[in-house]
Amino acid sequence: MTIAKRAAAEFIGTGWLVFGGCGSAVLAAAFPNVGIGFAGVALAFGLTVLTMAYTIGHISGCHLNPAVTVGLWTGGRIPAGDVVPYIAAQVLGGIAGAGVLYLIASGTAGFDVGAGFASNGYGAHSPGGYSLAAAATCEVVMTFMFLTIILGATHHRAPKGFAPIAIGLGLTLIHLVSIPVTNTSVNPARSTGPALFVGGWALAQLWLFWVAPIAGAVLAGLLSRWLHDDGKAA
Repeated sequence: MTIAKRAAAEFIGTGWLVFGGCGSAVLAAAFPNVGIGFAGVALAFGLTVLTMAYTIGHISGCHLNPAVTVGLWTGGRIPAGDVVPYIAAQVLGGIAGAGVLYLIASGTAGFDVGAGFASNGYGAHSPGGYSLAAAATCEVVMTFMFLTIILGATHHRAPKGFAPIAIGLGLTLIHLVSIPVTNTSVNPARSTGPALFVGGWALAQLWLFWVAPIAGAVLAGLLSRWLHDDGKAA
């Protein structure tokens, strides 16, 4: 498969993840009153990955996330030449998904993008008021576990055909734990899209949601090289 087709798949898939996951938070969660709430948002993020894994997994591997791409490269699963085009496609896809969501969300009276637009944050911009240190720890650990799940579920010795289920449910669990802390990133592209529309504080805090997920992903990739017998994809 050409890099152009694989990048296009990553663009579409990441756009779907941001639109579906962040859209559930912006349009349907209505926290803390009525709506789908945190559990619904967590499930929405998991479902976006699950649906895309079966849709584009055979094309690009369905990374949808710069941290996943870096973690897979660190773990020896993909060539270095894929890293930059994949990340570029993912970031652009995340922006496109956030753009579509903005067009829809802004169609109702009282919409205020400054209220957050599902952006990730810490301190005053954490849903639960968690500190920078708590947010950084959460993002590193959650991304580490997400990549550990991905690298294990896609190993050539793992049961065939079930990886998307494990990965989608893993992301759901991660959101169930960490939405109150940071609104859950574990994905720099997911964080970048909404932050560009919010501006201000969201852009000022965006650095954390690149640094922490990538750090967690690198640690998981290094662990994978030791934990698995050969680190090769199926």
